[in-house]
Amino acid sequence: MRDATSFPSTTVPCPTCGGPSLFAPTNAARPFCSQRCKDIDLGAWAAESFRVPAQPPQDNQYGDPRIED
Repeated sequence: MRDATSFPSTTVPCPTCGGPSLFAPTNAARPFCSQRCKDIDLGAWAAESFRVPAQPPQDNQYGDPRIED
């Protein structure tokens, strides 16, 4: 098994701030540049800021059979 220093280090843009982020096992916040950016992203998920676009289902297809004609 390899240790953390044997992996090549790569710099990637931080998903939150766009700044450089070290993408290596030594960066505990990867792919983020810092714990702060990681926490901001977690807060956005908790606030449901990230959503998958989808059309709501039709009521007649999935509606309540007790109230249908």
